[in-house]
Amino acid sequence: MAVTIFFAALVIVAFLIGIRLMQSPHTALWGNRLGALAMIFAIIWTFIATGRGSFSLALIYIATGSVIGLVLGQSVRMIHMPQTVALLNGFGGAASALVVWSAVLGYAGEGAEMLFWGTSGLALGIGVLTFSGSVIAVLKLQGIAFRKPIQIIGHGHILRIAILLAVLLIIFNMGFLGLYFGQFMTLIALLGLLAGFFMTLRIGGADMPIVISLLNSFSGIAAAVAGLAVENLILVGTGALVGVAGLILTRIMCRAMNRSLLAVLAGFTPGAHEKTLPAAGSTPSPKPDTGTPTEAGKAESTTAENTGTETEKPEEDLEEAAPADKISEKDLPGLLKNAARVIIVPGYGMAVAQAQIAVRQLLDALEEQGKDVKFAIHPVAGRMPGHMNVLLAEAGIDYDKLVDIDTINPQFAHADLVIVVGACDVVNPAANAAEGTPISGMPILEAEKAKNIIICNLDEQPGYSGVDNLLYEQPHVVTLWGDAAQTIPRLTAMIGKE
Repeated sequence: MAVTIFFAALVIVAFLIGIRLMQSPHTALWGNRLGALAMIFAIIWTFIATGRGSFSLALIYIATGSVIGLVLGQSVRMIHMPQTVALLNGFGGAASALVVWSAVLGYAGEGAEMLFWGTSGLALGIGVLTFSGSVIAVLKLQGIAFRKPIQIIGHGHILRIAILLAVLLIIFNMGFLGLYFGQFMTLIALLGLLAGFFMTLRIGGADMPIVISLLNSFSGIAAAVAGLAVENLILVGTGALVGVAGLILTRIMCRAMNRSLLAVLAGFTPGAHEKTLPAAGSTPSPKPDTGTPTEAGKAESTTAENTGTETEKPEEDLEEAAPADKISEKDLPGLLKNAARVIIVPGYGMAVAQAQIAVRQLLDALEEQGKDVKFAIHPVAGRMPGHMNVLLAEAGIDYDKLVDIDTINPQFAHADLVIVVGACDVVNPAANAAEGTPISGMPILEAEKAKNIIICNLDEQPGYSGVDNLLYEQPHVVTLWGDAAQTIPRLTAMIGKE
């Protein structure tokens, strides 16, 4: 009894300290380490409290898992962190499923209590759903399979609803009728695997952060319900904490994407403005008035004044002459020198190119010239919530310079220069101009409102959503195609030169 009280008090103290540590990015690492240490004590406590199993064998398991975790932690690149988080979510769901499965195997089949059977079936179903859904998410994020959303032909919605109703009916029979484990638990596991598979299969790239945060919540819910099944209040509490936190994060991501969770999961086409996507090659939106006419404009104005008549050109000639006003690479030194307010928009392409260090060097060079530099962070700029923040922090960029979408969007209209690094979908005006695309209705970073824009992307191909970016051909935009790890240092070298 004394040992149980001691470990329970230790868990509570660790919980309170962990909450405090996780409130700041500067101390979050120690919060994670404390969580790992608490898990080791939890395993030891389980063996001492139950008196079952071999304690020496448990230490071997702990050592093996620790070695695997250390190897993964050191070898997984930051670009693969979303896949790793999704996989860990799946492992959490699988662990809860295995806990209740082992509990059921050791439970007396006859006369089982309704609460036990009901919670066991529910925990098993949610656990395996989390596992299969997370595996599909990993395959999508890694680009191995199912990268594009896959809709089930015919009655896909009916199939998913039928699976869900079947699982609920089975759990009801187990909980309230006390039917035997062997009849239904295996069926629940199979149906749960199918439900997770179909749920994630149809999710597109733009909505993956929502699904990852939702699966994180599911892993916590599965643990909480498993805690009810095995009568472990600490497991119930910690699982509920993870579940609620995941649901809150899911809600935040849905609002950031202008999506409803039902639309994401059920596959409904997101709403969009009643506009159509401009055809390829159509005239882009005009450059914002900067108060500084181009040389071509000055010459035209002078000619008109000397002749006393207004210069008129056929419409065809005007369209052909429009690209002459478009800025180009030769204008880059002047743009960098004259820009007082700069906003950098990082994207997933920056992570692929591992260009965050180069971006940090660009930031230092700009600030040495006395320029005000901020980073515009879109919630889905990476492949999971907070992914871009972690990448930039890894390069030593202060969190105070990272500004979220709601705060930074009004500032684009006052920015002299925007530098887009490996971002496409999150700055694509098509989100507000097209209907029925994967990004339709999604709030974007309003980079197009800035005075000038430099885009450093690998190529002009569409982003993860597959939607062509309308920003590329606008006259106040200059594009540098190529690896960001090479193009960003070129910009850094140009600073101070003209």
